[in-house]
Amino acid sequence: LVNSKMLFVFAFQTGHTTGPSLNNDKLYKFAYSAEVYVDRVKSSLQKSAGYRISSSVDVNLLWRNPDNDDDQLVKITMKDVQVENVNERPADKNIFKGKSTEKIIGKEYLEALQRPIMVELVRGKIQTFYSYQNEPGFTQNIKRGLASLFQLQLHSGSSREVDISGKCDTTYHVRQDQVTKVKDLDSCEIERKRFTSHNRILDVSTKATSATVYVLEDSFIKSIKAEENFVFALNYRRKTGAKIVSKQRLELKSVQAGMGLIAAKQVAGVIKTLDPNYVAMPLEAEPVKSECKKCPSLSEHWKSIREQMHPDKLSKPDAAKSFLSFIQNIRKATKEEILKVIKSENKDFLPQVVDAVTSAQTPESLEAVLEFLDFKDASTFILQERFLYACGFASHPSETLLKSLTEKFKGEVASQEIRETLVIVMGALIRKLCDRDGCKLPAVVEAKRLILNRLEKANKDDNVQMYLLALKNALLPEAIPVLLKYAESGEGPVSSLAATALQRYDPSFFTKEVKETMNRIYHQTRKIHEKTVRTTAAAIILNSNPSYMEVKNILLSIGELPMEMNKYMLSMIQDILRFEMPSSKTVRQVLKDMRAHNYDRFSKMGSSSAYTGYITRGPDVSSTYSLDILYSGSGILRRSNMNIRVFDRSTDLHAIQVVLEAQGLESIIAATPDEGEENLDSFAGMSAILFDFQLRPVTFFQGYGDLMSKMLSATGDPMNVVKGLVLLTDFLQEIQLQSGPTASAEFMGGLAIDISGGMEFSLWYRESKTNVKNRVAIFVAGNTEVDSFFVKTGMDTTLETETALDFISTVQFSQYPFLVCMQMDRVDSPFRTHMTKYEILPSGRRYTARRGKAATLAGNEYPLHQENSNMCKKVFGTKSDSAGSWF
Repeated sequence: LVNSKMLFVFAFQTGHTTGPSLNNDKLYKFAYSAEVYVDRVKSSLQKSAGYRISSSVDVNLLWRNPDNDDDQLVKITMKDVQVENVNERPADKNIFKGKSTEKIIGKEYLEALQRPIMVELVRGKIQTFYSYQNEPGFTQNIKRGLASLFQLQLHSGSSREVDISGKCDTTYHVRQDQVTKVKDLDSCEIERKRFTSHNRILDVSTKATSATVYVLEDSFIKSIKAEENFVFALNYRRKTGAKIVSKQRLELKSVQAGMGLIAAKQVAGVIKTLDPNYVAMPLEAEPVKSECKKCPSLSEHWKSIREQMHPDKLSKPDAAKSFLSFIQNIRKATKEEILKVIKSENKDFLPQVVDAVTSAQTPESLEAVLEFLDFKDASTFILQERFLYACGFASHPSETLLKSLTEKFKGEVASQEIRETLVIVMGALIRKLCDRDGCKLPAVVEAKRLILNRLEKANKDDNVQMYLLALKNALLPEAIPVLLKYAESGEGPVSSLAATALQRYDPSFFTKEVKETMNRIYHQTRKIHEKTVRTTAAAIILNSNPSYMEVKNILLSIGELPMEMNKYMLSMIQDILRFEMPSSKTVRQVLKDMRAHNYDRFSKMGSSSAYTGYITRGPDVSSTYSLDILYSGSGILRRSNMNIRVFDRSTDLHAIQVVLEAQGLESIIAATPDEGEENLDSFAGMSAILFDFQLRPVTFFQGYGDLMSKMLSATGDPMNVVKGLVLLTDFLQEIQLQSGPTASAEFMGGLAIDISGGMEFSLWYRESKTNVKNRVAIFVAGNTEVDSFFVKTGMDTTLETETALDFISTVQFSQYPFLVCMQMDRVDSPFRTHMTKYEILPSGRRYTARRGKAATLAGNEYPLHQENSNMCKKVFGTKSDSAGSWF
């Protein structure tokens, strides 16, 4: 009997296992540490904020399956827990100095942390994790992080593996007594909050890596080194970013005699014998977040920032800063708390409150604002408009939001302008949801069907235009045939709007039919079209990989067009060549033919122009501006178009477009209209795109009677196009660190904006002037934090800037050829960055390290073509003080 028992024990000790194998009756004593670091991306870890948890760890085998060597129950106990700075620091900067571990962590938490856990290892993988059920989630996660280190396989290969990080793709590389485990953190399935901005340029890039190196001796662990790295960087300014590094170390110190094995057939019997309070729990981390005990209520917070949100301060960085902090607090608030703030505010501040509440994009905030707004009441027009525009700029809209707006559109809406804005915003939400693979969501399908069906049945031009504007935002591939029909067959503004909607599509969507239709419009093979539609068609052709013959036909048409259109098309071709646009190679090939390239064609007179230039060229993103202006033959503005685009190597963002349009004004100066424009009604207006979102156009006047009344009552003040607060960057990622704590990275960028535009017209001095004023301020805030129950460590980063950009076009038509001067000016722009690293105990004791930098970007008058510079000298050399003007 004795001999057979000795053989039985020996078999267990020498039996083959595919995972780590513990010897019977032994106690393995380890030294363990878990460290976290938070800092800027390229900073040395020696200067980071962070902390270290260290302890001794006892490991012993409790039970081995009599029928399977690969099934083991292991007990793991943390002892002598210590908390300290991760880097050496002077005593006055050490928040842990003079505090015992019990005081830092708390007696209850320390007891829970040092209570043993048990894991059942089957073939090296944790089959079951046993712990006390009612322990705090924080301590459970730290012990889960320690237990996960013991999960190991002794052969190379890949698998889906569950540990504290969730279910992840894991790859093992085995070489002699060393095993490297690489975990693909992007593949991990775990419930954590995460959202990103809609456009990549406005978003944050992330990179996450995880590797664990095991050194083995006699099929058991001699040492473990694990490291996770998380890097975050703003795509439009990669210097603004952060990193979180988490390290774990486990090192075998000694092997001592331990308790004997417990005899049992099943694990459950062993657990019951040891302590019935132990229960099987998921190895995956449970979500935990420390409560803020002294945080102000939403109402208190609003009162503290309220003055920064005054309408007169809306183009200042402080407004954007307050806007972001308000959104963060709204996201934590209940519907009742939000309604309390909304209902207590006056008309000056309410629009800003609506901006923030809508931008928060939580179910509670949406319910609150929809309950407050009454679309049957025209008197709250401004609030309804601000709500809808904030919906259009939504960073991560929900299906519920689109569904709510669709229901509002189907119901009673007092204001026709709000009704138009509703459907325009629905178009923007369709696009954003489709871009995130949500095109088949029921609310998206219904909204698409509604817009396309209503457009088909619309009989008034106004109704047609509002559905076309919705399609201009939605950019649905299935809408292209509809837009082609209206571009070619529609009249006036309808045709122009359909053409500009097509211009927003990526050229990859343009079929042979699109190209053929655009060529028919430009060359007027079926009907006469207005200059604005023809020039848009030409731009579409030249921007979508045109054939040799398409380019040749466009060049041959120059000289046969109305005079100002001749000059405009010539400028467009020259701009393509000068700025090396994609079609420039084909244009150069065509220009080798003297029939297309000759003095007669390239010496056409006129004042219309097109010009593109760089605002900035940087390592992260670059931005361009383009100004094109088209006049009628009588010298009156037909269309001016200012665009600012931002792009990186893979994508672009249409940041701003402001289009001023006028027609039918020749009768004022007794001039002759151009061909095809003899019967146009008098009209002037403005259309804007802001961050890829087409806003509802603004009308200055419509019809001759309206024009006359505006001229007689003109104040000269510009008309507002958009004013408010926009959430640009909106990124949040919660992270489960392998060592146990929860981390988060949050970046928010707010824009305070004020765009206005106007046209002045002096009959006495025969001069007109258009002015588009852009006032913007940007504030970006980043917070990267590791949150443990006993300490928070992290880094705050901010950057702010403000600027003003004016586009002014002055035309003197007292002589012919008339004089035109275009100016694009930017004022001095202050730029400030600030960084704060911190460590905070719940008692309020804290360590902070700050660093800031300020600079001024000098103002600039952006260069246009030399011809414009020469003209400006003449305009301002002959200019007299003109007093008479209409708005």
